[in-house]
Amino acid sequence: MYSDDTRAEQAHGDPRTVLTRPPSLLPLLAAGTLRSPFKRPSATADFPRTRLVLPGLRVDLARLAAYERVCGFATGEDALPVTYPHVLGFPLAMRLLSGPGFPLPLLGLVHTSIEITRYRELTASGQYELTVHVEGLAPHRRGTEVSVVTGLRVGEDVVWESVSTYLARHRTTGAGTDRGRDRDRDRNQDQEKHGPLPAVAEWRLAGDVGRRYAAASGDRNPIHLYPLTARLFGFERAIAHGMWTAARCLAAHGTPQAVLVRAEFRAPVLLPGTVTYAADGERFELCDGERVHVTGGVYPLAGHGSPDGLS
Repeated sequence: MYSDDTRAEQAHGDPRTVLTRPPSLLPLLAAGTLRSPFKRPSATADFPRTRLVLPGLRVDLARLAAYERVCGFATGEDALPVTYPHVLGFPLAMRLLSGPGFPLPLLGLVHTSIEITRYRELTASGQYELTVHVEGLAPHRRGTEVSVVTGLRVGEDVVWESVSTYLARHRTTGAGTDRGRDRDRDRNQDQEKHGPLPAVAEWRLAGDVGRRYAAASGDRNPIHLYPLTARLFGFERAIAHGMWTAARCLAAHGTPQAVLVRAEFRAPVLLPGTVTYAADGERFELCDGERVHVTGGVYPLAGHGSPDGLS
């Protein structure tokens, strides 16, 4: 199926598939949707170990500008927003998650969190090697989680990397370690320690935010586009992309050149709607009254490149 734009390699025991161009998203989403009813999700299932590699990647500056506008980042600078490499890696991630060998159904897979490490400022005019692979599966009280790792290299140096967590909901036995329950406990302890964050701004979100972000990012999941298509999946209105909410918060918060960013997506944001952006020091959140949609933090890296020196 992919023989026209890939070649297989083996590097230090690591199977690699080298791409000559980014995969087309719509066929992948369609294939993943059609395969979803036949998947049998389990945290102990096998999963593809292949690392997808796209060398010689250059950024489409017009598409980048559209992304910056919809997310609230400054435009016209020779710099990539801290979240933009996720957009570059998304087609590769979808190729892995939609494939016949991946055990979780793509339909209904929910992005629950992301951790991003940027080791230095990234130029929009630069050339990069992009890699994506599945890190592993883990049990969750509501199903099975999968971690997907995306990285950018310049030469031999890793300049940006992320770990995205996605949840496939299904019936579970409750056995094993539950990372979701552990995160809930840590989140509650953090809230008790710090209390609610002070409101900084109120944002009124237009009904077309999902369509604008989809055009800029390529993520055209129907739950984000129109009320009618969202209702097919149980939502009363279209919902904002999780990565749009994170990007919008980070555009408002600001990030240093070398940084660790964490964001957790806790509840969908309905479109149109009104939300409150709150922040204090490293921490930020997006909420609607007492309902929290996104929580996160921005942590500078000491020494401009060493993740061991978090402040």
